[in-house]
Amino acid sequence: MTGEKIKELLADAGKYELTDSERAKAEGSFINLPCGNTHYEIKGEGELCVLVHGYATPYYIYDKVADELVKNGYRILRYDLLGRGLSERVRAKYTPELFAAQLKELTQALFPGEKFYLFGTSMGGTIVNAFCAAYPEYVKKLVLLAPAGMDNFRPPFYMYLTSFPLVGDILFAVLGNKILLKNCAREMKYSTDEIDYYLESFAKSIKYKGFPKCTLSSLRNTILKTKKATAYYKRTAEHGIPVLCLWGTEDITMPFYQSERFREVMPDAELHALEGSGHIFLFDEIEKTMQFTLPFLKK
Repeated sequence: MTGEKIKELLADAGKYELTDSERAKAEGSFINLPCGNTHYEIKGEGELCVLVHGYATPYYIYDKVADELVKNGYRILRYDLLGRGLSERVRAKYTPELFAAQLKELTQALFPGEKFYLFGTSMGGTIVNAFCAAYPEYVKKLVLLAPAGMDNFRPPFYMYLTSFPLVGDILFAVLGNKILLKNCAREMKYSTDEIDYYLESFAKSIKYKGFPKCTLSSLRNTILKTKKATAYYKRTAEHGIPVLCLWGTEDITMPFYQSERFREVMPDAELHALEGSGHIFLFDEIEKTMQFTLPFLKK
């Protein structure tokens, strides 16, 4: 994508209110939950898989995973986290507990009492473990894809800056949309012909007001709270939920060195290192992703 096209996408950032009329133009469905209005999609027949995305990229990151699961006889539910995509930009601290509440309210509203396979990528790893720690009775198996939440994580400098209230607020107000748009596809290594689609889909999320504030709050209250997150992983392990973890050895966003801590925290998990893969292999390398995921679900 050219620099001019990126400027064009950024020109709309933060211009629009996320209103009912805007939602009416979108694909998928919406539901008013106690925690906030949530955008979601259900496809397929069979056992239920619930797909939880990460820090900034909305549910389209699961496009290929969702299609493969449906092809293989599963039903999927994917949704936008609060503050992302077309879900409401609520005024709240964006903590693991808030996101776990959204997941609980959504699944119980749509599939009351049903057990499901639960997927979490990146920050979604922290969210699904917060959910499993509180509600293990709903989860058949857990699939973690380059998960965030290990307490040995060394955040990059820009993340460190966000821990300072004034500095972080200014940084995200001025540059948040630009940084997040430019970085969203930086680890696309193999599906390079789909970078434009990936960037344009991301731009649809940032055009609505409130996105930088929501992502900044998520950094401060979820991603950087690694001790709390790791405690949730430990509690999930204590519940005995079967866990599969896939992690790219060339991951820049959630570096692979964290996998050593993951092995300590979840010693019974099935962990596979994906040689040469980056952070978004679930979109970038779907065959490799499903090579491990489908057998784990079926066995």
